[in-house]
Amino acid sequence: MIRFPKSLSERTVNWRLARLFSSVVVVASASSLLPLTVHAQMAVPQPAAAPADDKDAPVNVSAEQMTGRPDRQVNLDRDVEIIKGGTTIKADKAEYRIIQDEVEATGHVWMKRFQDQYTGDHAEMNMGSGAGYVTQPTYLIGKNGGRGKAERIDFLSDDQAQVQQGTYSTCEATDPDWYLRANTLDLDSGRDVGTMHGGLLYFKDVPILGSPWMTFPLSGERKSGVLPPTFGATSTGGAELAVPYYFNLAPNYDLTLVPKYIARRGLQLGAETRYLGDTYSGITNVEGIQDRVTGTGRYSLSSIHNQTLAPGLTLAWNLNKASDNDYPSDFSHSITGSTQRLLIRDVSLTYSSTYWSLYGHVSKYQLLQDVDSPIAKPYDRVPQIIFSGARYDVGGFDISTVADFTRFSSGDLVGGDRAYMTQSVSYPIVRPGYFITPKMSVDATRYTLNNVSVGQPTNFSRTVPTVSLDSGMVFERESTLLGRSMTQTLEPRLFYVRTPYRDQSQFPNFDSGLADFNFAQIFSENRFVGHDRISDANQLTAAVTSRLIEENGLERLRMAVGQRYYFADPKVVLDGTTSTTLGSKSDLLLSLGGQISKEFSTDNTVQYSETLRQMVRSTFGVRWQPAPKRVLNLQYRLDRTYVNPSTGLLDPLKQVDVSGQWPISQRWYAVGRINYSIPDKTVAEGLAGMEYKADCWVFRIVAQRIPTSSTKASTGFFFQLELTGFSKIGNNPLEAIKSSVPGYQNVNLPDSTPNSNF
Repeated sequence: MIRFPKSLSERTVNWRLARLFSSVVVVASASSLLPLTVHAQMAVPQPAAAPADDKDAPVNVSAEQMTGRPDRQVNLDRDVEIIKGGTTIKADKAEYRIIQDEVEATGHVWMKRFQDQYTGDHAEMNMGSGAGYVTQPTYLIGKNGGRGKAERIDFLSDDQAQVQQGTYSTCEATDPDWYLRANTLDLDSGRDVGTMHGGLLYFKDVPILGSPWMTFPLSGERKSGVLPPTFGATSTGGAELAVPYYFNLAPNYDLTLVPKYIARRGLQLGAETRYLGDTYSGITNVEGIQDRVTGTGRYSLSSIHNQTLAPGLTLAWNLNKASDNDYPSDFSHSITGSTQRLLIRDVSLTYSSTYWSLYGHVSKYQLLQDVDSPIAKPYDRVPQIIFSGARYDVGGFDISTVADFTRFSSGDLVGGDRAYMTQSVSYPIVRPGYFITPKMSVDATRYTLNNVSVGQPTNFSRTVPTVSLDSGMVFERESTLLGRSMTQTLEPRLFYVRTPYRDQSQFPNFDSGLADFNFAQIFSENRFVGHDRISDANQLTAAVTSRLIEENGLERLRMAVGQRYYFADPKVVLDGTTSTTLGSKSDLLLSLGGQISKEFSTDNTVQYSETLRQMVRSTFGVRWQPAPKRVLNLQYRLDRTYVNPSTGLLDPLKQVDVSGQWPISQRWYAVGRINYSIPDKTVAEGLAGMEYKADCWVFRIVAQRIPTSSTKASTGFFFQLELTGFSKIGNNPLEAIKSSVPGYQNVNLPDSTPNSNF
């Protein structure tokens, strides 16, 4: 029962209707200053909802008891609720001043401003401007779940609030594991920025980071400010500490400055800028140091850019430079990478049309030489221009043309110009269950050389025709795999190639090498890569493939066997000799792989020599992933054709690679990898680490061994504390973990079921 004083003024509205209900709704418009109109809550429809940011939206008021002057002030008591636009206030008692459009609430105050929520003892709020305050509050930021408590919060507008003597955390617990305590916290939801003045970051009630001023995002948006410090250690430089500063210069470009102190070497300064536009994008990194160990200035630079100049016309560059050969080994976490020995400098321009494209570029290399295993520097291409054109199904024929002009340069070595054109015509016959593709191509090449010895020819040319016939069939039958219905295929394939011999023993070798022997290469016309050698051929490749395919088209298992048969020994070789002996047939290739079950997958390839009666090369790999964040990988690799770069001699390679991610308790996860060389009995590469996943933070500690040359290695240590929704403190090891552990899943992300399509 609602009771109101009987001695109201003559302006008092008749309250009798309201007594029929346990609550009322008062609708007032502050702009019109009309007298209050009282409606029974369940008898009269609610007014239409106004936009959340509408300053002139009506004020909806409800309470168990109301007193006051309807055109000036209303006193509300018990179960008070006041709503205007995106703001809602609930309290035990409240006073609403209509002319000022102000609310003063006391007792169990609960307030919602758009996505954010507040509680407190006492609050005042201007419902039009959003200005006001609340005492002894707690708060919750809707965008990222940030929360805390304070002595007082002042609302400067709908978007801005200032927290006095408050805390901030994204932990949901009443007693959070980590929190930020500050004299003042400025929360600007409009700019998505929080600013701390005179604060400390506590972890497990222990202060770990302090600053007189700090900014942080209220969601995942980018913002300028000091980034959390990163720290770690390497065996080459000792302890490292970096304090980056991020400049959010515009929505489409930014800049990060990274001063890093390396204990043994001194202060390194680095910068990274990123930019992105409608027609262009790129990233540039630069870093430098006055090295105390070498006593010299050292630096590295990397720049990648892509841009569309006009429809079909693109410009790109990839530029890299280092001050000296040892830069990547001494600074293994730098932009050049720990094992990168060739730094490319390439600028290209490409035009593409419907049926043809023109590509031109200039490429040079900086070779970071390793004295223990020196390598030859590739030829610079200054320039290379490539024309490619193709038309398909022209009266049933496929026609393609490739023309290439390249100028090769490499100091005092033999260099020169190479121009070639390759024209090919094929007639694919594709029918249900089989295909036959006859093809003919002609290659014409011409060389003009410089830096040759006196009396040596400077001009060479060749014209080489090639004919081939590719054919195959596909048979299908119903089958099963682990009780699941499958379609099994049987796909025999024959590929014949005939290329006449051309003497190329006097030709230069700018870019050719022997192609890797695998299932892709045995179905190609040329057994060399590059264009300085075209192999003569009179050979037939035979292969059979069988697949198990589900009804949805997913391939669960693939088995293949293939071999090449030579009707004549190829005579063209790389080293200038005129003959070679391959025998009547090649090594046997076998392959078995696929996602056999939801938890188990495998990938195995074998190159078997029937002459030697042994495996020449092989890779055996299995992966077991029974659940999210649980994966074990095992791989064995054998290569009897491996040439040691230090000695230039055959040095059989036998390696076992084991990696995985596995929970060892409810919150602890282990990650690791070992690449073990069996002949040397050494660990070539390794990674070991632990991750602890709490409700609102993750701690990672990782050690990684990285080879920096044929005889040297660097060991790096990563320490990272990730405060969910706030920041990451320490060096980020996630890229190292992901590259070392196939199938790794971030413990701080929701579970994703692997191989869910099975």
